[in-house]
Amino acid sequence: MEFNGKTVAVTGGTRGIGRAVSLRFAMEGARVTAAYLSNDEAAQSLLDEASGLSGEIRVVKADVRSHDGAAAFVDAAAGESGHIDVLVNNAGIIRDSYLAMMSERDWADVIESNLYPLFHCCKWGVRKMLSRRKGVIVNVASISAFTGNPGQTNYAASKGAAISFTRSLAREVGPMGIRVNAVAPGLIDTDMVASLKPELVDAIVKSSSLRRMGRPEEVAEAVAFLASDRASYITGQCLIIDGGIV
Repeated sequence: MEFNGKTVAVTGGTRGIGRAVSLRFAMEGARVTAAYLSNDEAAQSLLDEASGLSGEIRVVKADVRSHDGAAAFVDAAAGESGHIDVLVNNAGIIRDSYLAMMSERDWADVIESNLYPLFHCCKWGVRKMLSRRKGVIVNVASISAFTGNPGQTNYAASKGAAISFTRSLAREVGPMGIRVNAVAPGLIDTDMVASLKPELVDAIVKSSSLRRMGRPEEVAEAVAFLASDRASYITGQCLIIDGGIV
């Protein structure tokens, strides 16, 4: 019960990696608020699965790309206590295309969906941590930031920016007792990966040391570790979780 009674906010928290993260914290007794954009069915499925856990999960439908949506989500997560212990920024999309054919809309959508929630939620999340001079932020990046992938200049750019953002914010808020880290998952068995071409997935699996895709629960374990007191002297870092691809 490492997170018993802790207040945890997770963006993109009802599907894929975010869903696994929400459940992982709730298993340890946390009060989790998971933000989602539009998939009501996935949100209800998460609530159903969490019904027997020691903690609790609430879902909030919010567009955290916007100032108002992010602020409303963070306020809802903080609730009457007025504080947040852990913020996990997981919201994001892919819009793969070779750069020569990439539309401006596909570029802008990925940058906005992957970076704007990071800015807005961290801004408001930090404010919920400052008064107690404690808190943890974990940002979900990607190994695309390190390796690059054909057709993912937009996605890789956004995830590289997320890692740089993490390091800068860690220096800003470290003196106030707030830690900020990132995880960089590799090929994880989620809906996002299911949209990739099978031959690309197969090539990536063969290039990894463990010769398999990762599971969302394996990323959630790393997020929980970075959010825990076991990682109390770790900040400004990016933990790669890729089965040996990089």
